[in-house]
Amino acid sequence: MNFGKVAVMMGGDSAEREVSLKSGAAVLAALRAKGVDAIAFDPKGQVLESLRTLQVSRVFIALHGRGGEDGSLQGALNLMNMPYTGSGVLASALAMDKWRCKLVWSAVGLPVPDYEIVTPDSTFAAIEARLGLPLFVKPANEGSSIGISKVKTAGGLAGAYALAAQYDACVIAERFLAGGEFTVGIIGDKALPVIRIEPQTEFYDFEAKYSRDDTKYRIPSGLGAAREAEIQSMAVRAFQALGGRGWGRIDVMLDAEGRAWCLEANTSPGMTDHSLVPMAARAAGMAFEELVVKLLAEARCD
Repeated sequence: MNFGKVAVMMGGDSAEREVSLKSGAAVLAALRAKGVDAIAFDPKGQVLESLRTLQVSRVFIALHGRGGEDGSLQGALNLMNMPYTGSGVLASALAMDKWRCKLVWSAVGLPVPDYEIVTPDSTFAAIEARLGLPLFVKPANEGSSIGISKVKTAGGLAGAYALAAQYDACVIAERFLAGGEFTVGIIGDKALPVIRIEPQTEFYDFEAKYSRDDTKYRIPSGLGAAREAEIQSMAVRAFQALGGRGWGRIDVMLDAEGRAWCLEANTSPGMTDHSLVPMAARAAGMAFEELVVKLLAEARCD
């Protein structure tokens, strides 16, 4: 296809800026390798209106976090009638907001771990008692495990809440599930092979995701064909319930009895050398450059 000039949107000013720059650089290199006229575009230092001046025809969104993944950029591009990759305004906003994402999933009958919204007025001991220990505490509107803590001892929720509240006014405490972490990449309406994630750290934190080389990613996942198909189907349903399109990723946890629970959604997954969607696509026989061009071909406005 002749895509015209393509702007790879990267960087931004969220807490995930450095990860976004790495994702964007990988996407930019892949597009250029395939002969696409692609340029880097950092909205932290460039105004969106300059996309017109640069004669950009479509945008590949490689931004992560607020301002690029939460629907605000998608809305601005809609107003400009500028096609872009990934989900539109509603799905992006819902996926970024972990609380409201859980509300939607619960409403359509998808399983989510027990959780509670934590505020300065909460009785921390009561939350610890209800959810049990250990538990996870996270800001509702951040990605890449930024601001997340695992509370293992009684009285630890207060400090974990203080950390998470530095990143977002809405903080979630969530029941710990002990059966393992899995993730499912989605392209269009199809699920990629399930990846089992085995961090060597306390949990799959920012360091395990981007800095360490000892995190293990199992493809095949070891679940068995029937179980894997069941989790893939649940992930596609979870993505579609939010109105997701183009591509994304659904994170899934198993409990000690092996039951699967929807954890989080990501509508602008990472594209770094540690990233999961490219890894799963590769296992399905799709090279990184092929993946990037396929995603770009599906770019559109709401």
